[in-house]
Amino acid sequence: PRTLDRPHQEPHCIMTEDAPRLYAPRHWPTWMALGLFWVATALPPYGAVLTMGRWIGRAAYRIAGRRRLVTRVNLELCFPELTDRQRERLSRDHFEALGIALMMTGFAWWASDRRLERLYHPEGKTYVDKALEGGRGAILVGHHFTDMEIVGRMAARHSPIAVVYRVHNNPVLEWAFRRNRERRFAGAISHEDIRGMLRTLKKNVAVWYAPDQAYNGPHSALVPFFGIPAATHTGTSAIARLSKAPVVLVYGHRLPGTGGYRVVAEPPLSDFPGDDPAMDAARLNRLFEQAIRQAPEQYLWSHRRFKKRKGLEDPYRAASARERGGA
Repeated sequence: PRTLDRPHQEPHCIMTEDAPRLYAPRHWPTWMALGLFWVATALPPYGAVLTMGRWIGRAAYRIAGRRRLVTRVNLELCFPELTDRQRERLSRDHFEALGIALMMTGFAWWASDRRLERLYHPEGKTYVDKALEGGRGAILVGHHFTDMEIVGRMAARHSPIAVVYRVHNNPVLEWAFRRNRERRFAGAISHEDIRGMLRTLKKNVAVWYAPDQAYNGPHSALVPFFGIPAATHTGTSAIARLSKAPVVLVYGHRLPGTGGYRVVAEPPLSDFPGDDPAMDAARLNRLFEQAIRQAPEQYLWSHRRFKKRKGLEDPYRAASARERGGA
């Protein structure tokens, strides 16, 4: 019913026109990896995919020293009330969640709707429907949780959703991600394409957008995230003001065992945007914090959330320097 005109070429056209570049010998390892990825994620049952993901996460915890340090610093800043032992356990759980997210990306791309149906536990999905009744689309804001790909696939089965994403440097991975997202979603929009977001909203399509990563461009403000000043994008206010689309908090997390995924939509935000974009950004951060605390290991703690803070120390460089000094 609600469709989105593709601003870019269809996936098969991309493959046809870019085949010489995509099939260059330097990309053969990526193609082989994608083939193995399909076998590992499309065929085994959900529980087996989770187990493989945990193994990958445990291995990554041992070898990814830089990301392990970033995670440790983030957890020390955001959870000072926890003991060192509790934060260490949370860090290990986070890496397991990352491994699971990797495997579930393939599951989201290739699993049938029937396989996904029993794993999908929605709450508040009528809020998205009501938001779209105004005819101006809906801005679905959320934080970067580990299982974004499969949660997005599940949510898109209920309502057409266009996703905002960062373009990959590897052209084969970019083709794979874009192809599968355009198959499952109402569109895939570059995070730099503000006009594309506005055009999509004008077509009364929901746009999923995550403004919670470090950003110090012209539309940014230093506002609290878990009580720590963080360089935060304020663009949500501008997009909401220009489009007059309601803003709906949408997030999800993996349930224990093989229970599947809880996907939550909250009521549209009242009085948004306000007069101050920085205050709007701080308000969104508080909402993200509440959602993150429901499954803290599944937030993207391995991202340097507290970088790019003008006038403030980079905590990751400081921690790295301390480690080198103590070596």
